[in-house]
Amino acid sequence: MISLHTEIIGSTMVLDIHGMTVQQAKKEILSILKNCPKNVKQIDVIHGYNSGKALQQYVRSIKHFKVDRSIIGLNEGKTILILK
Repeated sequence: MISLHTEIIGSTMVLDIHGMTVQQAKKEILSILKNCPKNVKQIDVIHGYNSGKALQQYVRSIKHFKVDRSIIGLNEGKTILILK
């Protein structure tokens, strides 16, 4: 079983989903979005990219009413979700 690592720093939640399947990541991310504290304004999702692009592609395609937009930075292993 892969354990989920989360950390809240100010208004940013850092979520590490390395090693998860897309199905596991989807379940965890939807749960976090549902229960996210109101002070959290962005979620930095660390998904990696060396072991394949499935997690990266999933995270970057998330459509959820709490997600305003995704930011794809220079680090291919991270996607930032900006919350509404």
